[in-house]
Amino acid sequence: MHPNQVSVDIQILQELFRKWSGRKPSAMEPIHGSGSARKYFRLQNGDLSAIGVCHDGYEENRAFLSFTRHFRSHGLPVPEIYAEDLKQNAYLLSDLGDISLFSLLEKNRGNEIFSSAKIEGIFRHVLDCLIRFQVVAGRDLDYSYCYTGEVFNTQSMRWDLEYFKYYFLKPSGLLFHDQKLEEDFDALTAFLAQAGSNYFMYRDFQSRNILMVKNNPYFIDYQGGRKGPLQYDLASLLFQAKAGLPEEFRDRLRDYYLDKLSAFVNFDRNEFIRYFHGFVLLRMIQVLGAYGYRGLFEGKAHFIQSIPHAVANIRWFLDNVSMPVKIPELEESLRHIVATRTYTSPVTLQDRLTVSIFSFSYKNSHPMDLSGNGGGYVFDCRSLPNPGKEAKYRYLSGKDLAVRVFMEEHEETGKFLEAVFQLIDNHIAQYTERKFSHLMVSFGCTGGQHRSVYCAEKLANHIRGKFSVPVELIHTGQSNWIAEPQL
Repeated sequence: MHPNQVSVDIQILQELFRKWSGRKPSAMEPIHGSGSARKYFRLQNGDLSAIGVCHDGYEENRAFLSFTRHFRSHGLPVPEIYAEDLKQNAYLLSDLGDISLFSLLEKNRGNEIFSSAKIEGIFRHVLDCLIRFQVVAGRDLDYSYCYTGEVFNTQSMRWDLEYFKYYFLKPSGLLFHDQKLEEDFDALTAFLAQAGSNYFMYRDFQSRNILMVKNNPYFIDYQGGRKGPLQYDLASLLFQAKAGLPEEFRDRLRDYYLDKLSAFVNFDRNEFIRYFHGFVLLRMIQVLGAYGYRGLFEGKAHFIQSIPHAVANIRWFLDNVSMPVKIPELEESLRHIVATRTYTSPVTLQDRLTVSIFSFSYKNSHPMDLSGNGGGYVFDCRSLPNPGKEAKYRYLSGKDLAVRVFMEEHEETGKFLEAVFQLIDNHIAQYTERKFSHLMVSFGCTGGQHRSVYCAEKLANHIRGKFSVPVELIHTGQSNWIAEPQL
């Protein structure tokens, strides 16, 4: 964010606050969001408090303000609009605080929270509101304000699927058949299109977008809404990656929703659930695409660290749901993701430094850093002599004695590793002193089989012999990840 633009935003919001309250704000502080380009500020003067929003997207701002007025007219718990200046892309909202339903779950995690009648009661209240958003308020909403298109149709679904393909699947380096995957995308979207799209679809109906005010839920971030199927928002809430709702809890809430929905809509319960599972899958795939873009491309730690949670959802789906439509290539791609070691073991914060050492093939992508630190050293081993060019080593790896002997016969191998050891030793000493929790080192070669594996093994042994730090060693060749246990 450019400093001059920040100054302009502050001035605009201060003037909106003055027009609304008759006073200048005595305090103003930024509120940091996770994935949005919108800029949020809390403005205060005495007992008065408001949330200021600045965002360059005029049509998105207009959609949010229009939807907010409409939802409030139906008595739905959404922010009050205090003031707005659409020409300058700014508006002022009531301050609903900082406690979200998600933060409430996080704070009480491990305390049998999902057996609590209070928490289930909150979720039931949330689902009551969801039905009112979808059916009651959705009935007479002016959908011409939808800035991403008025209907969530097959094209919208394809955008989500392609998002996943290009921002998660391809960067992962996992192998798949492109044409067969596209055919599965066609089959899945054609099936889901049969569910209809006659209701308001919130689009991002999840616990981070539900603020708790005196134990009552208030809803935000519905500006991406449009006409769509009922199942999508239910799937978004119940299968939110980091919320971690247990299966029995999800089932009870789903049944509660269907019971309450029957008072508003005539529908076949079994048919609803049949499509529901398909939208669960679509939402899971969309989330992986978003985590890939926001995390792997933009480097945002929150999204990188969320990937293992999203993958756990995918694993549950593959183990428990049989889709009524054949999508073999997509399912196989998802199985590869679930089997990929680096997606399933998030780096956790700890008091002690851990060193993660990877080998990889340059034919695929670099290993991901799930610590959120942006990665560490990447050493290119392709300048070293290549045993893979000789037939007798072709089916061996850098862990085999014959390959190790080959590598050590060449003087340049020793010089290369000596330089690597010196760099890493200095880093470990500094990181330990500064109480950092994670160091990542990667070695790459053409196939990820010989030179990179050899060098990764040598570094791991060197560190284990010199330092008292845990070392995690992970080898990848083509799309197969094999990890040694942490020592």
